[in-house]
Amino acid sequence: MDLLTLLIYFSSLAFIYFGINCFYSKFIIAEFERYRLPMYRKLIGVLQLIGAAGLLIGYYFSPIILLLSSIGLFLLMLAGFLVRIKIKDNFIKSSPAFTFAALNLFIALKTFSKYF
Repeated sequence: MDLLTLLIYFSSLAFIYFGINCFYSKFIIAEFERYRLPMYRKLIGVLQLIGAAGLLIGYYFSPIILLLSSIGLFLLMLAGFLVRIKIKDNFIKSSPAFTFAALNLFIALKTFSKYF
């Protein structure tokens, strides 16, 4: 298994987990309250699930779907990181959003260089 494949699986499984938790986790519900964005919690969950599905579908069937999904997840996590900065979270609390943004940017760049 090459690095790109491993990262695609890791990211997609993580976003399936995060996406589902947006609907049921009391911790995530409280976090969205803390971000002052409770009205976007379910939308974010749906976008995470769509992005995760897009990574897997794209990996097996269509590089363009893989590219678009990884860019979408990068932008979603970049926005999440910026929200964390805005509410003055420290680096430790902000690092997961930054790490997943960087991970999906890497997937997008590798996908682009490999297929386009």
